[in-house]
Amino acid sequence: MINLDCENNFSLWRTQARLLLSHNRPPSHVNWDDSASLSLLDSTETIPTTPGDNAVRVPAELILLLERACCYRGEQRWNFLYRILWRVSQGDRTAMLAGDIDGSELHKRIKQVRREAHHLHAFLRFNEISDQGEEKLAYAAWHEPAHDILQRASSHFIDRMGKCSWLIATPDDGVFYDGQTLHYQRPCPAEWQHLARNATDNKSDLWLTYYQHIFNPARVNEKITQQHMPVRFWKNLPEGPSIARLIQQAKHGKQRDGQAASIKLIPGKRIPRAPFNPQAQQQ
Repeated sequence: MINLDCENNFSLWRTQARLLLSHNRPPSHVNWDDSASLSLLDSTETIPTTPGDNAVRVPAELILLLERACCYRGEQRWNFLYRILWRVSQGDRTAMLAGDIDGSELHKRIKQVRREAHHLHAFLRFNEISDQGEEKLAYAAWHEPAHDILQRASSHFIDRMGKCSWLIATPDDGVFYDGQTLHYQRPCPAEWQHLARNATDNKSDLWLTYYQHIFNPARVNEKITQQHMPVRFWKNLPEGPSIARLIQQAKHGKQRDGQAASIKLIPGKRIPRAPFNPQAQQQ
């Protein structure tokens, strides 16, 4: 058994997989998972350092699929990708199709990764940094993704944030944009994590007031809300603590008129509506 560590890096895994394929090593002889979980009876070998005689070609489409799926955190993460690669290299291209057992799992993982990237774009909240320090950092954000999507999905913010600098930190990795270049680091530096987790926005009160007033209890559906905005993200959203309270208020009567009590109590002059007159409409 050959035990490997690709450091969750697709380029390194691809290099290792290419060497293994050139020596015709099947998936049963390779392991990228924790070697501590292997039986003591399993023999260990080292990966070949030079390419073998077996020349293997695979479709470019497969490499794109594997690169997308590699961001998925799950059981047998890298072993599963090598099994797909091995099958296709042996001429079994059905492993790439959704109708195949492995192919179905491959496309399922890609879909989960794509959805997690959407969550990053939708639920990330930047906080303005008043003390910019040496890096002249303008904004920072903390995010806890379920999959390793930060490196590929964070470029979404380059055009949207203009030339200002920003930082996104996660428990595993981080990105810093200096206005020109996007810098990625894994593991995430401790100072990045500290900045992102402790950044506060002095405009959050204004946003919370706006959010509470546009919240429509007449249309709230708790199940659908949690489906489109998973609860695990609420703790890192400024409006997160308010969502559960607003939903509970909607369950206890506010769905009857679709207005928050604070709006109904605002004093103002009520303009009476003229009665409907069909004849006046015809004239």
